[in-house]
Amino acid sequence: MQEYISQQHRVLLPAEQIYAVISRFDNLTPALADRVEEWQADEERCSFKAKGFTVKLRMEERIEPKHVKIVGDEGGVPMDFAFWIQLHKVSEYDTRLRLVLHIELNMMMKMMIGGKLQKAVDQIAEGIANALNGVRPA
Repeated sequence: MQEYISQQHRVLLPAEQIYAVISRFDNLTPALADRVEEWQADEERCSFKAKGFTVKLRMEERIEPKHVKIVGDEGGVPMDFAFWIQLHKVSEYDTRLRLVLHIELNMMMKMMIGGKLQKAVDQIAEGIANALNGVRPA
């Protein structure tokens, strides 16, 4: 399995407050419903369309306030992967956030999309941190 780790980002909120948001898919509805097609979410699962494909995800593990682990749900993603959103509390209002993606890719796929996956993981981590810090996209 390959591992892609984002850069660490500083979020000026308590880890518990960030965890409360990221530990439920339905909390992401206001941020994502207008950005993806056919967004549906409850606490444990979400689904949406991306480039014509249906993506289904589920929360597999939650350790408050340290991390959530997200995996593909049945019938949703044709690859074996796990995605962690990790939080590290530095002080009361200083939390470091990073993403870790473990994904099973054959050598050809790794060569074709490995760099794109690293870039995507970095962009997603930065986007989450900016949204939590109240930074509007440019």
